[in-house]
Amino acid sequence: MSQRSEGDLTRTGMSLKHDREWDYELDRIVEAVEERDADKVGLQFPEGLKRRAPAVADDLRELTDDVTYLISGQPCYGACDLDTYLMRRCDVFVHFGHSPMKDSDKIIYVPLFSNVDPFPIMEESLAELEDPEDDPDVGLVTTAQHMNLFGDMVDWLEERGYEVHTRRGDDRLTHEGQVLGCNYASADIDADQVLYVGGGKFHPLGLAMEHPDKTVVIGDPVNNVVTIADTEKFLKQRYGAVHRAMDADTFGVIFCTKIGQGRWDKAEEIVENNENAHLITMDEVTPDRLRNFDFDAFVNTGCPRITTDDGPRFHKPMLTPGEYEIAVGNEPLEDLEFDTFHGTW
Repeated sequence: MSQRSEGDLTRTGMSLKHDREWDYELDRIVEAVEERDADKVGLQFPEGLKRRAPAVADDLRELTDDVTYLISGQPCYGACDLDTYLMRRCDVFVHFGHSPMKDSDKIIYVPLFSNVDPFPIMEESLAELEDPEDDPDVGLVTTAQHMNLFGDMVDWLEERGYEVHTRRGDDRLTHEGQVLGCNYASADIDADQVLYVGGGKFHPLGLAMEHPDKTVVIGDPVNNVVTIADTEKFLKQRYGAVHRAMDADTFGVIFCTKIGQGRWDKAEEIVENNENAHLITMDEVTPDRLRNFDFDAFVNTGCPRITTDDGPRFHKPMLTPGEYEIAVGNEPLEDLEFDTFHGTW
């Protein structure tokens, strides 16, 4: 294991920086604005980068004439989470921080490639991978922020004797080896170990939950730490939620109206087959918004991470569709598995 604690920026390329540098691809945005003779341009940033939005808008103003830049204040947690209200009112809509989930002439996706060097932390990750002489097979996955170096990462592992397995999962994923917080199809490969290179534990824990038979090594070049994804705490929470929901008589079934998160057929199926279930439509699913509903349990057909990450914060059990089937006795408890999204809207 890495001996340095999370947050130690030594040898990450960030040690002398107060803020990580991103490539906002301003030239590409300006070119699109000029080609389309745009008057209004919408800018949408993920939560962690909203504070940078005014500076980016100022930079774009200096590069263009007579263009109004509008900043989305709506929550944004992925390429599935577009501000459609703002998008309809702009000539060009720029979505920062994620790769395209679906092609659109109106939307410019700027993935914000990171400047952090991943190779020092990959070197440390070798201590947690099997020696290539014992098991050369390893899967490699990362997020949109590091896709610009993905081919180099593959070459780096191969130079050290590994046979690297990669694939593009499905239509929800833009790149080979890419994972999302709701989709880990790129890890469906013939290897018992997977190296995730990227910041935080958000993605690799989901990967480990969907692929419990694989060892997931986390090489985090942002926080400069190497760990193994451990799902034990998560699984205890999910089993606990299911057990509490087994005594539920009434269910609130949530359909999320965000453009890339709706599973209408699934929500409708549950309601049609349970006279004590009622459909609730929402854009942003939060504990406060559900507190006024007097249901015994909720079923979330929107983003799976609402259930898995925020589940303990809800005042009543919050279940995935699969967990609901277990709670009402349609499926056995041992069938509990991670909920994922496949396909685009």
